[in-house]
Amino acid sequence: MNSDQEALEQSALERLDSMSTVPKLQGPIGRVIGWVDTCFLALAVTALVAIAATVLLQISSRLFLPFSISWTEELSRYLFIYMVALSVGVVLRQNRNISVELFHHLLGPRMKAAFQVLICLLTGVFAFLVLPYAWKYAQNGAWQTSPTLGIPMLYIFFSTVVTFALLLVYSLLGCLEGIIAMCRSSASLQES
Repeated sequence: MNSDQEALEQSALERLDSMSTVPKLQGPIGRVIGWVDTCFLALAVTALVAIAATVLLQISSRLFLPFSISWTEELSRYLFIYMVALSVGVVLRQNRNISVELFHHLLGPRMKAAFQVLICLLTGVFAFLVLPYAWKYAQNGAWQTSPTLGIPMLYIFFSTVVTFALLLVYSLLGCLEGIIAMCRSSASLQES
């Protein structure tokens, strides 16, 4: 029964996202990557919950206090920035980024894997080229502080480094998974 339900879930996932058929890494490496994914998603969800709490605090202070708290808007903005930065790699790995899927369902397993390699390669090259500039941008915040919280802007600007570093790592991982899937697909085609 459990395998039937898993097959139904996989079939539904394939109908929603045809690129999900490219297999992810398995074994101990796959478990470590899954754990890292879970950690990044937990941090992103924590940031989302903190955004909700901050906005509720802001609304409550405007409704029930004689003054409004000024730092809540700034904090919610910074939490949103880090929520996106921390989840960008996992979103890429799970093929949940925005894409136009006009022809993906027409591709065979090898071509889906090759398409994943192409997309991840382009994303990785872009992240690699932008990463040094993101670091320079983050360093600009070393002598600035945020207006109401007084946080050094280095920590806020560093989110660009986190974003492009995670994109680079996860795009390399996506390329590796795509190449392995292409090799497995070609090996399975030769056996039949």
